[in-house]
Parts: sequence; structure tokens; C-alpha cells
Amino acid sequence: MDQLLPLFLFVAIATLSPGGATTLATASGAHFGLRRSLHLILGIAAGLASMAGAAALGLAAMLLALPVLQLGMKAAGTLYLLWLAWRVARSGAPDLGRTVAKPTSFLGGVWLILYNPKGWAMTSSAAMSFAALADTPIRLALLLGSVFGLSAIASLFIWCMAGQALARLLQAVWQWRALNVLLAILLVLSMVPMWLPA
Repeated sequence: MDQLLPLFLFVAIATLSPGGATTLATASGAHFGLRRSLHLILGIAAGLASMAGAAALGLAAMLLALPVLQLGMKAAGTLYLLWLAWRVARSGAPDLGRTVAKPTSFLGGVWLILYNPKGWAMTSSAAMSFAALADTPIRLALLLGSVFGLSAIASLFIWCMAGQALARLLQAVWQWRALNVLLAILLVLSMVPMWLPA
């Protein structure tokens, strides 16, 4: 257990820190509530778990070594996040009982994580730093995938609940417009580190 503690701390900090996924989970919680946001949360967690597992198996090294693939991932991911930010900014006050509006899907959550080269770099760092915790790449993939996936569920659950709490506090239409624009701006700002040189 002493050997696993640094891994748990690393992953907890990585998944709890603000970014695109946490911002989207907060916005989804505010507009759709926790229950309707579960697909998004599970999609992001599954994407992160599979990314960590792939990093342990060495696939991340290939992705990071191919600049053309990285550029394509960045461009596609940026367009997707800009579209999500536009949706968040244009939404009004939530109606949590409404069934017309749809939260981001499971596959949308997976896509949100898998396009991000910085996420690959983070999970690759974890795979290299904690490789000694397992005796085979498959066991390391299972360990990292499990820890990253479960930690993502817990942290996104917290962020989503914070968004749901905001839904109860804000009453006026202007307050919702201000929150939606703020969340959209944070989502756009979360893309900036992706475009900065490593």
C-alpha cells in the first residue's frame, strides 16, 4: 500500500484539478442534474481509463512521437470543445425536469478525453513513473486504468454535484447567463495548455 500511495495522490490531483472535463461536468450538473450527467461522467472516466491503460502498453509513446497525429488530435479536439463551449454559453436557465435538451453522451465524454495529447502525456508520465508497481505491461495497464478511471468518476461526481448545487442557488436569468458564459470561457481556456509547447 505504501508503494501505491504516490500513484493515488498523483492521479487524484490530476483528475481533481480544473480543466475541460471538470468544467463540462460542472456545466452538465447545473443544467441536467447528476442523474442525467452520469453518461458524460462514465464516458470521461472510461476514456481516461483506456488512455492510461494504453499508455502502460506503450501506445502513448507512438502517439506522442507522431507530430502530424498530435496536430490532428489537437485540431479535432479544439473544434469539439469550441462547439461544446458555444452550447454552454447559449444555454439559458436549466429546467432539470425537461427532456428536450440532451446532456453530452457517453461517447462524447470518451471523445473529450481521447483527443487530448496533454492527457496522453500525463498518462505516459504515470506509466513511466509507476512502471515498477507491476511486473508486466498488462498488469500495469490494469492498475493504471483502474486507478485513473475510479478517480475520474469520484472527481467528476464532485464537480457535477457542485454544478447541481449552483442550479439551486441561481434564480435570475442574468445569473444563469453570466454562469454559462463563465463556464464557456473556462472551457475555451482549458484548451490553451494543449497548444503550448511541452
